[in-house]
Amino acid sequence: MKTIDIAIVGATGMVGSTVLALLEERGFPVGRLYLLASARSAGEEYDFRGESLLVADVAEFDFSQSTLCFFCASSKVAAQYIPIAIAKGNRVIDKSAHFRYDDNIPLVIPEVNGDALLKTSQLIAVPNCSTIPIAMVLKPIYDAVGITRVNIATYQSVSGTGKEGVSELAEQTAQLLNGSPIKKKVYAQQIAFNVLPHIDDFEENGYTREEMKVVRELQKIFSDVNLKINPTAVRVPVFYGHSAAVHIETREKCSAKDAIRLLRKMPGVEVITGKHPYPTPVQDAAGEDSVYVGRVRDDISCDNGLNLWVVCDNVRKGAALNGVQIAEAMLAFI
Repeated sequence: MKTIDIAIVGATGMVGSTVLALLEERGFPVGRLYLLASARSAGEEYDFRGESLLVADVAEFDFSQSTLCFFCASSKVAAQYIPIAIAKGNRVIDKSAHFRYDDNIPLVIPEVNGDALLKTSQLIAVPNCSTIPIAMVLKPIYDAVGITRVNIATYQSVSGTGKEGVSELAEQTAQLLNGSPIKKKVYAQQIAFNVLPHIDDFEENGYTREEMKVVRELQKIFSDVNLKINPTAVRVPVFYGHSAAVHIETREKCSAKDAIRLLRKMPGVEVITGKHPYPTPVQDAAGEDSVYVGRVRDDISCDNGLNLWVVCDNVRKGAALNGVQIAEAMLAFI
C-alpha cells in the first residue's frame, strides 16, 4: 500500500496526540511522520509503532517534507501555517474554526456529507466537537422526513478547553474537598461542582460564539440556510464527553419508533434502550468512537416533535477521529 508522509501540527495537545494514537490504532499507511508544536513543546518525545519521535518547532519545519497535514492547533496557528503547507503541496485537515465558514472550503463529517470531499480539495475543515454528534443523529431523520427547527442544549466537558480545562477541574475539586480557596484561571467562574452557561465570547445577539458555531456549521453541513437552530452551550464539571439535549421539529411526521429505526441504520451511531435508556459521558462515551443516542421520545408539546439525548467523546469522534476518517476517505486521491 502507498504510504503518506504526514505532519501533525499541535501534536502535544489533546486532539493532536489522539490523532497520533488513532493513526496507529487504525493502521493508517503512514510513511514519514513529523510531530510539530510550538517552540515551548519542541523536544518532547512520543511513541509511534515502537519508534520514539521528537516534537519539532513548527516555525522551523519545511512543509515540502510532508504530503498530508493535520492541524490540531488554534485558529491563529492555522491562519499562519496552513497557507504555507498548501503552497508546499500538502492536503490539509484543519480542526480549528478559522476556515470553517469559507464557502469554498468543505466542512466535512464523512458519515453525513462525505460527498463534499473532492479530488480538488486541498483544505478540509473539521466541524466543532459539539456539532459533529448532533449532525450525526440529525442526518437520517433529515433525509427521511426533513427538519425545520432544532432546539439544542449542549453540556460540554472541560476537555473541550484542552489540558488546561481538565487541570482546572481537577485542581478546584481538590481545593474544595480540602477546604481551600479555589483558584480560577481558565474559566470565568468556578467550574467544580458547578455549571456555566458560557462557552467562548458573547456575540451581539446574546448568543455565545460556541452557540453560533453550531448554527452556522449545521446550516453549512446540510446546505440548508433555512434550518432554524436555537442553541444553548453549557460547560459542565465532566472531564471527557459532550452531551446534548436535542429537540427536533420535522417537516413530516416521524414517530419515536420510526426515529429509532432510522438511527440504528446510521453508521457511527449507537442507540441505547432498555432499563436505562440513555448514554452518559463516563459510562458510554469516554474513550469510544461512536455517537450514542437515547431518550428518544415523541415531543408532547409539538405534533411533529422528537426529543433525543446525544453523547460523544469530544476528543475522539468530536475532533481527532473525524479528521482521521477524512484522511482515510482521501486516500483514493492523495
